[in-house]
Amino acid sequence: MQKLRNTGNRQTSVAMRGYNVEYAGINEGSSPTGNKIKKISILPLIFLIFYEVSGGPFGVEDSVKAAGPLLALIGFLVFPFIWSVPEALITAEMGTMFPEDGGYVVWVSSALGPYWGFQQGWMKWLSGVIDNALYPVLFLDYLKSGIPALSEGYPRILAVLALTIALTYMNFRGMTIVGWVAVLLGVFSILPFVIMGLVSVPKIEPSRWLVMDLHTVDWNLYLNTLFWNLNYWDSISTLAGEVENPKKTLPKALFYALILVVVGYFFPLLVGIGAVPLQQELWTDGYFSEIAKIIGGVWLRWWIQAGAAMSNMGMFVTEMSSDSFQLLGMAERGMLPEFFAKRSRYGTPSIGILFSASGVILLSQLSFREIVAAENFLYCFGMILEFIAFVRLRIKYPAVARPYKIPVGTSGAVVMCVPPTILICIVLGLSSVRVMTVSIVAIVIGLVLQPFLKLIEKKRWIKFSTSANLPDLHNESLVY
Repeated sequence: MQKLRNTGNRQTSVAMRGYNVEYAGINEGSSPTGNKIKKISILPLIFLIFYEVSGGPFGVEDSVKAAGPLLALIGFLVFPFIWSVPEALITAEMGTMFPEDGGYVVWVSSALGPYWGFQQGWMKWLSGVIDNALYPVLFLDYLKSGIPALSEGYPRILAVLALTIALTYMNFRGMTIVGWVAVLLGVFSILPFVIMGLVSVPKIEPSRWLVMDLHTVDWNLYLNTLFWNLNYWDSISTLAGEVENPKKTLPKALFYALILVVVGYFFPLLVGIGAVPLQQELWTDGYFSEIAKIIGGVWLRWWIQAGAAMSNMGMFVTEMSSDSFQLLGMAERGMLPEFFAKRSRYGTPSIGILFSASGVILLSQLSFREIVAAENFLYCFGMILEFIAFVRLRIKYPAVARPYKIPVGTSGAVVMCVPPTILICIVLGLSSVRVMTVSIVAIVIGLVLQPFLKLIEKKRWIKFSTSANLPDLHNESLVY
């Protein structure tokens, strides 16, 4: 929600145990510069969610290398019901209950208090920045076969830097541009796989789909690949304040995006496995471009490579949007210094964008596997806090009118969170000692950072402030 939003705008109200709770100016408002900020409509929102979570099948190849064809296919059919569906449903309920740019930080703050809200924000922002550092790596992995100079050394470093600067500028220019760019990039990235599927029909051998050897499965790589490719549904919540009519638009967009993501993974895997003789060790980042060459020729290979590049651009800009707007939302809640809440003339959080871009550049030299494991570890802790907050808010505020509510009671809410929580424990348990150590150090930094920022605020070394337009999450007797 914008810091200086006109309080005379339309209001969304909910009753909280007999008290009136109001979100002012959810659907329309002015930027601090006085310019009208255009909201995100449903089609761009669907593709923003698509890119927050997926971006296409680029990066799923390791699931076949780790576990073989059958488990890879089963994983991308079953895993969404264990993880993606519960996370998307919780995001729809909580995102419409608290439609502001703080997203999951606000959920946890309302349920558990500002200290844990800050920890949620720290872990999820750091996880998002680590995740975003992956996309330049994937981008160059798909191009290095055609441009060998991008494989290593200074050309690769300069390419990462140039790409980061260009895409960061796109974020700076506004969410409307980012949203429609996501639509165009999504169509361009998905279309070659549709063509590949049609061309491959005569070459499909269904027996290839059934290959499995449980004795050779790399469970760590397999689960981390599934987890990384099917999470981050909640990231769109940090853009809820920028969405047109979020209480209706957000749940619909999540539903359509869920279908798009699952089909976008399963169909290319089905085609790639069935149409090409299995060489399991070759199934790694970028292998879909080789499959495209075998099935359709060099032209299709180049299209897949270009689609991968465009997909990584889409994932980069959407992830950076979520990360930077999260910092803006936290600043509007007084959790971060006030300068994080300042917007550019395009309505974008310029300081948050710069901080997020700096983190990406620092982390982009890590390997694919290190990045995936580290961001998964931090993301898991953040999701545990979200599950607790979801159940806690059902107990704490049962009478709150939720624009979208999962049709289960409190007991059902608890049961729904059990399978993904078990999965989280498995992913954490399979982490390497190095990843676990680095991640725990990062968590400890967050535990110390919040009291340190409070000390800075108390000493008035840096200005903090809370937007008057936002609800008081910790005193239900006040009118919001």
